[in-house]
Amino acid sequence: TEQARIEELHVAAIEDRAEAMLGLGGHRELVGELAALATAHPLRERTRALLMMALFRDGRQADALAVYTQTRTLLVRELGIDPGQQLQQLHQRILAADPELAAPGGRASAGPARVPVPRELPTDVHAFTGRDQELAELDWLLTTAGPARDVGGGSAVVISAVAGTAGVGKTALAIRWAHRVRDSFPDGQLYINLRGYDPNQPVTAGDALARFLHALGVPGRDIPLEPEDRAARYRSLLDGRRMLVLLDNAESAEQVRPLLPGSPGCAVVVTSRSSLAGLVARDGAHRLDLDLLPIQDSVALLRALIGRRADDDPSAAAALASLCARLPLALRVAAELAVARPATSLAELVGELADQQQRLDLLAAGGDPRTAVRAVFSWSVRHLPVDAARAFALLGLHPGPDLDACAAAALIGTTVERAEQLLGELARAHLIMSSGPGRYSMHDLLRAYAASLTVGRGREDEQRAVLTRLFDYYLAAAASAMDTFSPAEQYRRPRIPRPDTPLPSLAGPDAARAWLDAEGASLVAVARHTSAHGWPTHTVRLAATVYRYFDDGGYLSEGLIIQTHALEAARLTNDRAAQAHALNSLCSVYAKQGLYQQTAAHLRQALALARETGDRLGQARALGNLGVTYFLQGDYTPAAGHHEQAIALYREMGDRLGEARSLDNLGLVILRLGRYEQAMGHHEQALALYREMGDRFSEPYALANLGQACQRRGHLQQAISHLQQAIALARVTGDKEIEANVLNYLGVTCQRMGELEQAVAYNYQAVALFREVGDPGGEAEALNSTGETLLADGDPGQARACHAAALSLASSSGHRYEQARAHNGLAHTLYATGEACQAHRHWREALSLYTDLGTPEADEVQAHLTELSTREGQLS
Repeated sequence: TEQARIEELHVAAIEDRAEAMLGLGGHRELVGELAALATAHPLRERTRALLMMALFRDGRQADALAVYTQTRTLLVRELGIDPGQQLQQLHQRILAADPELAAPGGRASAGPARVPVPRELPTDVHAFTGRDQELAELDWLLTTAGPARDVGGGSAVVISAVAGTAGVGKTALAIRWAHRVRDSFPDGQLYINLRGYDPNQPVTAGDALARFLHALGVPGRDIPLEPEDRAARYRSLLDGRRMLVLLDNAESAEQVRPLLPGSPGCAVVVTSRSSLAGLVARDGAHRLDLDLLPIQDSVALLRALIGRRADDDPSAAAALASLCARLPLALRVAAELAVARPATSLAELVGELADQQQRLDLLAAGGDPRTAVRAVFSWSVRHLPVDAARAFALLGLHPGPDLDACAAAALIGTTVERAEQLLGELARAHLIMSSGPGRYSMHDLLRAYAASLTVGRGREDEQRAVLTRLFDYYLAAAASAMDTFSPAEQYRRPRIPRPDTPLPSLAGPDAARAWLDAEGASLVAVARHTSAHGWPTHTVRLAATVYRYFDDGGYLSEGLIIQTHALEAARLTNDRAAQAHALNSLCSVYAKQGLYQQTAAHLRQALALARETGDRLGQARALGNLGVTYFLQGDYTPAAGHHEQAIALYREMGDRLGEARSLDNLGLVILRLGRYEQAMGHHEQALALYREMGDRFSEPYALANLGQACQRRGHLQQAISHLQQAIALARVTGDKEIEANVLNYLGVTCQRMGELEQAVAYNYQAVALFREVGDPGGEAEALNSTGETLLADGDPGQARACHAAALSLASSSGHRYEQARAHNGLAHTLYATGEACQAHRHWREALSLYTDLGTPEADEVQAHLTELSTREGQLS
């Protein structure tokens, strides 16, 4: 049927791309994709052979052999036949560990690096005590129902749900066990605190998936926007791997379910105050209910924390453990207070805590352990110095996952030096904990208790003033970081007044980027909180300030969240200019995901809003972005028109940066249409403007584009000079996207100069880097370049695989020019091997696309078709 034929072509295209990636050294990231394809098409021997090769090259000989065994069983059972001769021979060579099957060196040595192995477990718990039975139960689950060791086995993922009341030590147990068994999971360990019971918003499954995909090596721009698509990508990456996933502090089964791997080889541990009954019933989780520490273990924990004083007065130690409800969190807070008061006997401390419980009238609460925790917290805070107690209460208002001394100083209203002292006091009292160098977080129970201390009659104004001071700080600190990180765009960002509180010292772009990296999650939390709780102007200004960092840094998920909140805040205040700005920024996210129709629709809306409000900068941005969007879709005439309108507006405003970027983009459009001299002129103008402004981030783009134009014009040595300057600058700024483009252009230029070995080396590096940054259009372009070089070097078979892979990528990402180029390349390789009929078909496809695009390659392809028709006529 027609549907079956389409499916066959689709699967064959995936196999072609996989074959090309194997030749380029991309075996490891193929395992999950090929395993899924083999599951969907279990009798397809080519897919199985590719999977075996990928596994073998990844050092998993046993798994590769297991795939062959499974394949043979399926073929005999379903079709009554043995595997074909090629698959049998591959099996024998893998069995003998044939060195010729290993990942290729030389050309493929420039292929992608191995997939990262995340090691995200928090530090093991100090003075962990007891829980031997629970640890043994987790060990038993792993050994008796543990991760399957073969690809495609029938065992399900093992899910252990550790449930228990707040503060009972669920996280400590899970972390201790994870450290004990980490060697059983050589592909790594993932960890996230889902903040399910945090007073602020819990981590969504979509946000957690974005973080996990980052950890698994997926570039930010390649992380899907929809949670369902993220979950599918996550499951594919974990397929066939042995990985431990620790999901801490979950609120519900719904929050957890999208984070579960879909195949054996992984184990998942979930901690929650909830029993997670749905996870047990539907997903086969094994529930482990964690009770209070037995009294002897509670006393043992106190002994480990306070030393001999627990042995000197065992009855007082037992009473203290009981007053702490035998909860490890409360025991650690109480023990720290005991350590801080060495001259006070344990019995006196017990009396104080008992009095505190009575004073708070907590005994009437029916023995709920959480009431005892509150009593311990209250008792501990009461013994803090006044300013430390106040600092503790205010830290509970912070909306993000953690903070540093500068943010704490803003929140408290003090100096950075004093904030550091207060944070140290609170950490020693176990009221906050270190989450990294110079950063601190709070247990959600402590955060809730701290926040409750600021709630009361007449305190709303005080709370708002404190939070406004904090949000003013984040806005100013982000502006300072961005002005250091990207000074050329300073005039485009909002003018942020310097706050009364101190700002971080950011000496140079590297320090600015490090601050932005560390505070990224807090900036997202601030945008979310200000949008929802009455600071909409802060949301809008923060989004406009940090746009370039999230966009260029590849943090598309985070950028999408911030700009979405900014759009909501702008609509709430009816700020139409801010709406246009947020729409412009959102469209960058959509475009990088290949969602061109959605991008264009939002940009037209942004343009209308900017025109309505007389915002010429907003109009110019929307016009330029529309030009880029049309270019990516292959609509070159409207692309050029929009860039020309943008250039006119930028010149009217005297906006040299906007003018330079639009000139550079217009040059690319004109280059594609074959007007090389004119394109060179635009790129030269852009380069001069970038250098005049000292924009080191944009300069390599103009150099790369100018090099490409020179190469098309035939000025090859001049092209090499520009491209070498571009790659040197790109490596200084760390811009891997432009570096990949330059490598590709260098490869094409060297190929035209006849330096095929050097060209191939550049080609492979470009493919690897495009794949690393997650640019499928760029990868398709580099694969097409690689195919052209390989054909020139006399290797039509590998060239064909590269063009087939390029066609698959270009078709899925909507890059019509690279689709045409791939068809043209396939035609050349087929013609070179005597398959004229197939070559004719691909040249017809290429001609149709090139003609529609209006590019000069149409004439070249038409000449090939005419020559082919003439020869066929002579033969007939």
